[in-house]
Amino acid sequence: MKAAGFFVQNAPFLAAGALMTFMSSFGQTFFISIFAGEIQEAFGLSHGQWGGIYMMGTTLSALVMVWAGGLTDIFRVRVLGPVVLIGLAAACMAMSLNRLVWLLPLVVFSLRFFGQGMSSHIAVVAMARWFVATRGRALSTASLGFAFGEAFLPILFVALMTLIDWRYLWLVGAVLCLAGVPLLGWLLGKERTPKKLAKSPGNVGMHGLHWTRGQALRAPLFWIMVPATLGPAAFNTALFFHQVHLAEVKGWSHIELVSFFPLYTLVSIMAMVLSGWALDRFGAARLTPFYQLPMVASFLILAMASGPVAMFFGFLFLALTTGANAILPNAFWADFYGTAHIGSIKAMAAAVMVLGSAIGPGLTGLMIDLGFGLESQFIAIAGYFVFATVLMALGIGKAAPTLRRGSDQPNSRSQSHERT
Repeated sequence: MKAAGFFVQNAPFLAAGALMTFMSSFGQTFFISIFAGEIQEAFGLSHGQWGGIYMMGTTLSALVMVWAGGLTDIFRVRVLGPVVLIGLAAACMAMSLNRLVWLLPLVVFSLRFFGQGMSSHIAVVAMARWFVATRGRALSTASLGFAFGEAFLPILFVALMTLIDWRYLWLVGAVLCLAGVPLLGWLLGKERTPKKLAKSPGNVGMHGLHWTRGQALRAPLFWIMVPATLGPAAFNTALFFHQVHLAEVKGWSHIELVSFFPLYTLVSIMAMVLSGWALDRFGAARLTPFYQLPMVASFLILAMASGPVAMFFGFLFLALTTGANAILPNAFWADFYGTAHIGSIKAMAAAVMVLGSAIGPGLTGLMIDLGFGLESQFIAIAGYFVFATVLMALGIGKAAPTLRRGSDQPNSRSQSHERT
């Protein structure tokens, strides 16, 4: 399928995926952290208390995702998606209206669950299920919503905060989420796919089977992938969570460090698009084992960087894995476990990812308090990603031959199929 024809034919489905990933921004760390100072002041919280509340809400979100993520195997996107967006809007309203500190963990849980958790989960599961031969392009296109939100929402809302009280800005977020409900319904309101494809059971995984979650959890490959699933969420989040402290350690102003963020976002978008193309050409089995190697280089460089040139390359390598991480793991679960129960299986992976985003900031912060400096931690983190890469290479290398011939050959003729 030519690129132009692919985008035209599947525009509603791709746009629906991008809409859901963009809306997840309101529950992502990069957005919530904009208001950290105002939240701490309003509720009289120290850095440690706010970090503890954030970790508590995020961890609870990870636990609930284990169950809720499986709903994508039961309900269609045009049914489940609006419910999640309404829940996210309610969470934004709660952050705006809440005046009780004991309710704050519940508010954080709601933002993380409906935003970071379910909104992004619905999008990537839909792309993995609807598309086979063009799964890489579909995932990279839908994931542009992440990049767009990360690139523009912080700048916009920080600017608006100089004019509007921070609580009213959360109401703006609620309105945007509610506006997404009819838009999502319109995008997915019509069946535009031939019936024979709409009834397609999707592609199978290892040994020619559609794996259930129970089967996946009883086999070693899922657990081999856990360190790789947890790592980027934990340590990417930790890096940005401690950005002010990192600037102090390097002897820079905060604005000097932040000036590298646009580069990071641009390169991550490029890496995301390139990963989608490479996935369709080479397959998840060949690419997934090695996509975290740039993270090793990144944290080693960030540990030793003292000037802007080194920091440039540190963020460049970080962005390479960040972009690939939005594509390759999501395709991996579909390729190796089939698509019939992909929602339930991916929910476990999403729970690990959300848990990682809770553990990373808390663990690194504790280590800082114990006197283990951030630069020394970065060297240890680089070692962690070497470990995760070796595990992936061994596990995927052993499992790849069990894929049914053609199931991991993305160049074979296949088309997207709508199952919303």
